[in-house]
Amino acid sequence: MAEKGKGTDMPEKKPARGRVLVVEDEAYVRTSLGDLLGQRGFDVDLSGSVADAFTSLSRWPVDVVLTDLRMPGSDGLDLVKKMQAAYPYLPVVILTGQGTIASAVECIKAGASDYILKPADPDALEVALERALRTRALQREVDYLRGGEGVVDDSPVGASPSWTAVLEMVRSVAPSDSTVLLLGESGTGKELVARLIHRQGRRSKGPYVRVNCAAIPLEMWESEFFGHRRGSFTGATADREGRFRLAHRGTLFMDEIGDMPLQAQAKILRVLQDGEFDRVGDERPTRVDVRVIAATNSDIDALVADRRFRQDLFYRLNVVRIELPPLRERRSDIPLLAERFAREVAARLGRPAPEITKHVLDDLMAYSWPGNVRELRNVIERALILDPSTALASLDLPPVGGLAASPSAAVPDGDDLNIRSVVARREKEVVIEALRRSNGVRKEAARLLGIDQRNLAYYLRKHDIDPDESAG
Repeated sequence: MAEKGKGTDMPEKKPARGRVLVVEDEAYVRTSLGDLLGQRGFDVDLSGSVADAFTSLSRWPVDVVLTDLRMPGSDGLDLVKKMQAAYPYLPVVILTGQGTIASAVECIKAGASDYILKPADPDALEVALERALRTRALQREVDYLRGGEGVVDDSPVGASPSWTAVLEMVRSVAPSDSTVLLLGESGTGKELVARLIHRQGRRSKGPYVRVNCAAIPLEMWESEFFGHRRGSFTGATADREGRFRLAHRGTLFMDEIGDMPLQAQAKILRVLQDGEFDRVGDERPTRVDVRVIAATNSDIDALVADRRFRQDLFYRLNVVRIELPPLRERRSDIPLLAERFAREVAARLGRPAPEITKHVLDDLMAYSWPGNVRELRNVIERALILDPSTALASLDLPPVGGLAASPSAAVPDGDDLNIRSVVARREKEVVIEALRRSNGVRKEAARLLGIDQRNLAYYLRKHDIDPDESAG
């Protein structure tokens, strides 16, 4: 049976460079390879035959296979051919003491990723395995992006003091591996900031993987985050890599963590603490090296106080906390953002970017933007689609919660001129008005406000609004 290599006797919490399965029939050579690779930071499993190798592969995940070519019974070439059928994306490096050009060509044609002669130079062997691991990681990322999760990176736009402060924090935290917690209303650019942290960090060449915690059904949680083995449950017709494994040596952006089910939070905590998890159907934990960036538009402190979010997990996530300002608190950035969105949308529509008239800019600056930057982009896109002229002269802004009230209406009679308090009161007023006009129908109220229903739920919680009472 497969045995665990001596090379795996490393500190438990230290993430390995990758898991290598060594297939070698001679025990001394097998153990020596395990020791060598373990000393160089790899996690090693040892098998004495092709049959043992497939037993090992059925029990726990492997990143690359290193196999001898000449072995009794099934040899390394047989292993390569069987691997192509069962695990087509798992790289196999051939190691042999009786190499010929003909055998090398035959192995490469069969699907081997590399071919090395014994006695192998340790540095050359390390390079070959690293090359195979990079190929494996690239294939994972390609599969992930083909799944529809790829998003084109956006560079940040804005020079307002509040946005500049955010970018300064990003520059400070990016080079570290610290966990980052991004807070802010929906549409404020949390994913943009997460991508920026990834690009400016030392993991920029590694994968960036995004997962929306609110969109995953509880029964699919383990499979989505940790993966599963084929046949481990009904419907598991193929092996699946979980998001943590896909993000190995890179960054995992966990969006909407405030909506993470309590039952799942303990499992996430274990990964953050130990760097390992159990894939469904595996007999051994998988270790990963992942930087986590989490984000939420919920009041996470209130969730912790109400025991709807684990305090220990919160402490793990809340290492570096960055609060993103809503668009109404960075109004000087609105013209810059509007011009950028106009250029991008016009290019997509195949026409020159229109001039944004002063009248439109005034409307944009006066609007309260409950949907923030995302809403601004949508408004600009809708305007360009409806008006193909060279100058953007009008906008279709929602009538409720839209244009800011006149100074006499917006500013209270008393001494309270704190801008946050004034904006908060105005927000509450327009949300209540939208509920009244829609007779309490949340979908319609959200449409009137120019936001989606999830954003509406945020404002209801924020201002402690009972939608049924407000409908009357």
